[in-house]
Amino acid sequence: MPKLTPTDLVAALRNPLAFIADRWTPDPRTVRRAALAALVMSVVIVVTGGAVRLTGSGLGCPTWPECTAGSLTPTDALSYHSAIEFTNRMLTYVLCAAVGWAIIAARSQKPFRRSLTRLGWAQFWLVMSNAILGGIVVLVGLNPYTVAAHFLLATALITVAAVMWQRTREGDGEPRPLVGRAVQQLVWALVVVTLLLITAGTVVTGAGPHPGDSGDVERIDVSWSGVAELHAVFAWIVVSLTFALWFFLKGVGAPRGPRDRVRDLFLILLGQGVIGYVQYFTHLPTVLVGLHMFGSCLVWIGVLRVLLSLRERAEVTADVPVQAHDAVSASIAGPR
Repeated sequence: MPKLTPTDLVAALRNPLAFIADRWTPDPRTVRRAALAALVMSVVIVVTGGAVRLTGSGLGCPTWPECTAGSLTPTDALSYHSAIEFTNRMLTYVLCAAVGWAIIAARSQKPFRRSLTRLGWAQFWLVMSNAILGGIVVLVGLNPYTVAAHFLLATALITVAAVMWQRTREGDGEPRPLVGRAVQQLVWALVVVTLLLITAGTVVTGAGPHPGDSGDVERIDVSWSGVAELHAVFAWIVVSLTFALWFFLKGVGAPRGPRDRVRDLFLILLGQGVIGYVQYFTHLPTVLVGLHMFGSCLVWIGVLRVLLSLRERAEVTADVPVQAHDAVSASIAGPR
């Protein structure tokens, strides 16, 4: 290990990321794994947050940023609900560590890719914002609208993490479309309806029988069964769009990448649909609701992967961009 000089220590204090980057060049696989770890943890924090709600542990730590007045950790007088809520809070630090690793790995990669570090820092600020919002959720007694915003902000984090993971596996060249404009518009319609599907799901949760605590918690004043039916309508639209998209891509001879991503999404939707209907007709058992929340994350990631598969980005050098490796049929390629 090289000996550190006083100058090195000053440099490390002034800009620790640059100091690390000057002395470490990660393998591209390390950068990809770091981005994947951040994505996985962004899903884990959603699932554990769901466990907090489904076990009625939302106010297990009744204040924030402390768990109880005068104590950062649960006291002996508190119940297992406190342990569940406190564990979820502690997992935020694990998420921060995963995002931090992704930022450091991206910053140290050679050549330096500013687009990756920006995506990493965007995740960091989303985590910080959602941590503060999570505290507000506790302080306002699990107001359902703040809980819904908490979930939607977590979905934004998953979005950025998924985009960063994809960007670690491609270059920084100009995006080149692999499909025509009609397909792109169909996929964007799929993205919009999926967002409506997820939003409707948060309303179902806010109006349904899992308030997050055993006490008197405010609920969204709508019929949760009616919103659940609207949620199901959006789900059927998403499934129909995905089914039509796969056949359209196959019919025009689209590249394998987009077709494979659409197939993956369709399989995820089938599993999610089965869970959704079973939980509805069995009056929302907690285990199935938790699985449905996990499936919601997978559906959104699947939709994003479909969207990102519609173009390719070539590697670039300092002077001349490298040509894309796959030729695309002129009948399906978009404008260049």
